[in-house]
Amino acid sequence: MSGKIVIIGAGFAGVWSALSARRLLNLANKGDAVEILVIAPEPVLVMRPRLYEANTSSLTFPLSSLFAEAGISSLSGTVNTIHTDTRTVEVRNAVGVESTIEYGRLVLAAGSSVARPQSIPGLRQHAFDIDSLDAASKLESHLDSLASLPPTKGRDTVVVCGAGFTGIELATELPKRLGHIERPRVVLVGDKDQVAPDFGSTTRATISEALEDLGVEVKIGTGIQAVDADSVTLTSGERIETRTAIWTAGVRATTLTQQILAPKDALARLHVDQYLRVPAVHGVFATGDTACALADGNSQYALMSCQHAIPLGRVSGHNAAADLLGEPLVEYNQAAYNCCLDLGAWGALVAGGWQRGSIIASGDTAKRVKCYINQTLIYPPEDVQDALGLADPVGADSDQLFEQLFRAVQ
Repeated sequence: MSGKIVIIGAGFAGVWSALSARRLLNLANKGDAVEILVIAPEPVLVMRPRLYEANTSSLTFPLSSLFAEAGISSLSGTVNTIHTDTRTVEVRNAVGVESTIEYGRLVLAAGSSVARPQSIPGLRQHAFDIDSLDAASKLESHLDSLASLPPTKGRDTVVVCGAGFTGIELATELPKRLGHIERPRVVLVGDKDQVAPDFGSTTRATISEALEDLGVEVKIGTGIQAVDADSVTLTSGERIETRTAIWTAGVRATTLTQQILAPKDALARLHVDQYLRVPAVHGVFATGDTACALADGNSQYALMSCQHAIPLGRVSGHNAAADLLGEPLVEYNQAAYNCCLDLGAWGALVAGGWQRGSIIASGDTAKRVKCYINQTLIYPPEDVQDALGLADPVGADSDQLFEQLFRAVQ
């Protein structure tokens, strides 16, 4: 059996999986017995939760030095095929050379991507998104160029398609980002009967207040029927002139999950056990956005968010190493849940509970928490010992985390 842990992906789950695996190997004095290899297109961590912001070129964290100091190998490339029967993956590296790599344990941490329905004409050709660094950079360049175009309704109007978490954060940030336009119009479109459908009535009221104060128009109960270069047509029949349609409505797990013959949920995530193993396939762990993982031991499953991806990564990496070494595995558990929603210049909202129904904080206080999360908390430490120390799979729960956050911003 290969003494190698292969981790596919260098997002939050992949990075913390690698660090957690290295932490356990060091503690067990087996640092030289098992190689940890991270395969990703580039050795950088993209701050994906921040891609609704401007200055996208600054929203990365380089991993090469941290990985090298930790004794973690990295390969710039893309995994095309997973062979669970032979425990190998086929990789094309950055210069196009293909190779086959064996693994003893595989951690699938390749994340998710925005889902663009083929049933909407013109969506793929004409809509922007903020799903990746390249996509967010393309949108930023487009927004910056608008002032150079002749003023028209279409130039001055931005339509955000999707009134969920990402759509709201982007829509509330856009009035500031469009400050170079004299009379910008931001329209938020949602196909459910209310904005922020995953939030409770009390927290939705706060979100609606922020949207109104910022001048964001909200059109709910209608979907997107078609997109072209100059407009968006809603399922209600309304046509909105715009040169900027942005799609934020939903994501799906990486297509690599389809290569693993195991049960999946509606988002193409692999069902995993409490140790984040894929029960149907020996030696494979799924983590982050690829894992359908029960978080509270009852009925709540981990969300596609960095708040869940980071702990999922720490548990999957620890358990992949523990499984190879014959050490005890750690159960994944995140029973508590709170979230922080950015609301642009209005402030932010910290909502409590899985139903996001209670307001823990709003306005300026919540904004300070959100800024601390975005600018500090989600970044790995540059010091390798600090990073390995934070890779412990057993950490603070969401309630404890937010208590620490409020203390940090006071």
